[in-house]
This record gives sequence, structure tokens and C-alpha cells, in this order.
Amino acid sequence: EVRLVESGGGTVQPGNSLRLSCEASGFTFGDYAMHWVRQVPGKGLEWVAGINWNGAMEYYADSMKARFIISRDNAKNSVYLQMNSLKPEDTAVYYCNLVVATTSGRRDYRGQGTQVTVSA
Repeated sequence: EVRLVESGGGTVQPGNSLRLSCEASGFTFGDYAMHWVRQVPGKGLEWVAGINWNGAMEYYADSMKARFIISRDNAKNSVYLQMNSLKPEDTAVYYCNLVVATTSGRRDYRGQGTQVTVSA
């Protein structure tokens, strides 16, 4: 059973930093790319960043490119999101996201999420 557990969220002032962690289990972690997505209540999921299976390739949404850093440690089955220069509009629930190809398309797995609030 796939399990993803996010942690590290909290309330910070604008300009500060947070580091989110996601610990994975139930699948061969090193075989898959991993992503971070976020959601504001009442709005859809927004893709934040992705990293390939061995960490050699990183991908970011334009608004996060200069401020966020995604990384992974396959020995610890974990993916991280370092968020710098946080803005109030970064306030959201953040999820790590696994995409698995299926015969009918794709299936996304996410954990319970971790709340990030950026407020003065």
C-alpha cells in the first residue's frame, strides 16, 4: 500500500523559509519521479515542483522557480521542498504526489498534506 506522509508545515512571516518533508513507503521509491502540489481551499490543485527518479532533474512552476528547491534522498525514501522568500500567496496545503501509470491512464497518490501559512 502506497503511503506518503508530509511534514514540516507551519506559520511563518513573509520572507521566511520552511522545509517540507515527505516520507514514502509501500513502493520502490527510487523507481519514481516525485512531485509537490498545493491546494488553497476552494481552488484546484496547483503543481509546484517535480524531481526525477535519481534527483538529476528538477522542474518548477514559474512562480516558484527562483524560490523553491526540490530534492530527494532515495536511501531515506524521502522527498523535500525547501521554500525560501515565502509570500502570503504561498499559503496552502502542500502535498507530495506520486504518479503511477495504469492501463487506463494514471493514478495519483497523495498524503494528508501539511499546512503552510504565510502571514505577517
